[in-house]
Amino acid sequence: MGKTTILLLLLFALLLTTSLSKDLCHKDDKNTLLKIKKAMNDPYTIISWDPKDDCCTWYSVECGNANRVTSLDLSDDDVSAQIPPEVGDLPYLQYLTFRKLPNLTGEIPPTIAKLKYLKSLWLSWNSLTGPVPEFLSQLKNLEYINLSFNKLSGSIPGSLSLLPKLDFLELSRNKLTGPIPESFGSFKRAVYGIYLSHNQLSGSIPKSLGNIDFNTIDLSRNKLEGDASMLFGVKKTTWHIDLSRNMFQFDISKVKVAKTVNFLDLNHNGLTGSIPDQWTQLDLQTFNVSYNRLCGRIPQGGDLQSFDAYAYLHNKCLCGAPLPSCNVKIQATDLYLNLPSE
Repeated sequence: MGKTTILLLLLFALLLTTSLSKDLCHKDDKNTLLKIKKAMNDPYTIISWDPKDDCCTWYSVECGNANRVTSLDLSDDDVSAQIPPEVGDLPYLQYLTFRKLPNLTGEIPPTIAKLKYLKSLWLSWNSLTGPVPEFLSQLKNLEYINLSFNKLSGSIPGSLSLLPKLDFLELSRNKLTGPIPESFGSFKRAVYGIYLSHNQLSGSIPKSLGNIDFNTIDLSRNKLEGDASMLFGVKKTTWHIDLSRNMFQFDISKVKVAKTVNFLDLNHNGLTGSIPDQWTQLDLQTFNVSYNRLCGRIPQGGDLQSFDAYAYLHNKCLCGAPLPSCNVKIQATDLYLNLPSE
């Protein structure tokens, strides 16, 4: 074989490789993405999607093995549409994000249940309505769920606790009602964060919720009531606890908090008792126990005096820095109670 023939064969192979590389994206995925683009009325974010190009190079799209689409991210756009049911026709999708699309309306489509490899479902800051779907419990690879800042209503499905890999659940800023599911005390793994704030949740917290060592738990601005002391524990590794603006009623006098906690907000509840001395051991960045029914002297030491009076105001009879000093009557009573018995 002459040198000229070899060069021609090499050139042909190079041209063939270049031709094939122009469209590595799987044709089914490309067709599905184009249907999604049309259904969403060609939003600005993805208007550049050109059928002539490899869809793995399109903005907001990522591909994985075998050049199948694994990520779709549409964010910060003025799109007026609903989530197209065609998203369920991307069988290898792992990350689905529709975020900060204020005119994205309608319910979360049930076709998402077909995405067996889905790890992250991020649908926040939209105008989605309807329930938190029960079918999410079918997606056994889900690790991250964020449906915050929508208009979702109804109760939280207890079946979410069946997800074996879930470690982050964000449902805050919706219109959810009913209790926190009893099953949430039996998550299959240690859930990193659970965010349920700014809803209309009611009832008591399941005692079983105390079995979970959350890193972050935010139940603020609901209508929850009763005892929440099971969420605390000196052996836990919790960092952030926000129970503010509910109707919790329990005695905090003997509540020990994990030394890892640096955000503790309990304001606007019906808490009773006195602030434990153990709380002086905390390295606190945020702290608020105002608008409760606490009493007694604020323990001296640690970070408790680094917060101003607003963190303690409107309690039954708290006193001591940063509030005014305890009055003579309280001091005399304390002295009397500490006298040795005869």
